Amino acid sequence: MRRWFPLLATTILLTGTPMPAHASAVATIAYWGMDEPYGATRMSDSSGNRLDGQIGGEVGTGTAVRGATGYRFDRLEPDTPPAHPGHLVVVPDDPAMNPGARDFAVTLRLRTTGHFGNIIQKGQSATEGGNFKLQIPNGKVQCSFRGDRGVLEADAPYAINDGAWHVVTCVRVSTGVALAIDGQRVAGRQGWTGAIRNNWPLTIGGKLDCDQRTVGCDYYAGDLDYVSLATA
Repeated sequence: MRRWFPLLATTILLTGTPMPAHASAVATIAYWGMDEPYGATRMSDSSGNRLDGQIGGEVGTGTAVRGATGYRFDRLEPDTPPAHPGHLVVVPDDPAMNPGARDFAVTLRLRTTGHFGNIIQKGQSATEGGNFKLQIPNGKVQCSFRGDRGVLEADAPYAINDGAWHVVTCVRVSTGVALAIDGQRVAGRQGWTGAIRNNWPLTIGGKLDCDQRTVGCDYYAGDLDYVSLATA
């Protein structure tokens, strides 16, 4: 679980200064190590908060690649029916996973050669109460937080779909949103999203409410080593 903490604590924010001192009081909301063996159906949260998830039957667990063991999400053709709910990992709704008005961070380690897809999200674009998500259009990570005061997005200036492992952190604080890749701040937007609270589950690997006809499922293709949520 210590793998993500140094990155969160040293992420460079919007002003170019280090994370405020209160980052030392970071509280883990969930940590999914994604180390379950082949055929596992439950994603375990090792934070102690019991935010376990259901692993879809199309998710490749126990995948060993380049020194890590994680989950594999195979490529699915965009906007081509039918929907594949088995492509997702779903964590049931819990208020702890809502950013609310708190400082909030999502950290994950990914490896992909794809150029499309939603990696993680809670809620969708029209969800009442707002939403957050990380996606990777054109191989460039983008994180988005939508609250009752508006939307802020941070877009990476370069692609990371090079088949290597990368650690990505997106932080939402009262002054804006910042994105870091492999420990370096790469993008940020100033402003305030307002509170984000919805009653949707958290999904990893794509959208929950979609049909691949009128609403694309935006399925992620690649590997994930771990995912964490934290607040300060």
